[in-house]
Amino acid sequence: MLVKTKAIVISTLKYNEKSLIVKCLTRVNGIQTYFIHNAFTGKNNKQKKVFFQPLNQIEIEAYHNNKNNLQRIKEVKIYYPYHSIYLDIIKSSIVLFLSEILHNIIKEEGKDEQLFDYLESALQWFDTQEEMFNFHLVLLLQLTKYLGFYPQENLSDKKYFNISEGVFSETQSLNSLTIEESELLKRLLRLKFEDNQKVFSVIQRQQLLKIVLDYYKYNIERFKTPSSLQVLKEVFN
Repeated sequence: MLVKTKAIVISTLKYNEKSLIVKCLTRVNGIQTYFIHNAFTGKNNKQKKVFFQPLNQIEIEAYHNNKNNLQRIKEVKIYYPYHSIYLDIIKSSIVLFLSEILHNIIKEEGKDEQLFDYLESALQWFDTQEEMFNFHLVLLLQLTKYLGFYPQENLSDKKYFNISEGVFSETQSLNSLTIEESELLKRLLRLKFEDNQKVFSVIQRQQLLKIVLDYYKYNIERFKTPSSLQVLKEVFN
């Protein structure tokens, strides 16, 4: 079946020197994996490697067969060209980090247009900003809404966040954050992309990132810490 859809590139894998295996989140069919033949060669090849950089927003026309694990692309184009993401070391490091996480957490369970639309708009906003130090933290926390484990927002008088249950409580348990860590998480829960980017110090951002990644580990089986985490820490120091 020939399908035309928007897609966000999640990951790429080089295959046999000349080709690529590309995993995309498509708007109409969810996660799909494509085989890109001769991605590195041929002057007239329209399926060049440049289209498939991490989290690129592309429009594809592709042959989808539910019986095949690898689909084939007929036509591809970039429908939203990023202006700054691949030129800025901090932004490109964030994108690499997020693409690793998305590769790990988004499974092949059919389409989710709301998730796609959220990622699409968030990345376009990110591309236009000069200060975006909290972007990855807000995005990862908001993604849990679509994954089904967004923290329970009973924030007013509960001091401890139970990271295994996803709720704030009045008493501390074995899996609770400290009062200070719980307060940091409350602040992050209230934060929006457009809010002041300097509300957290470098150390607080590192604490929050550890909290969020630990929360993912509790809720997603076989969740892997991204190998690009160390790079992200270095560019923010």
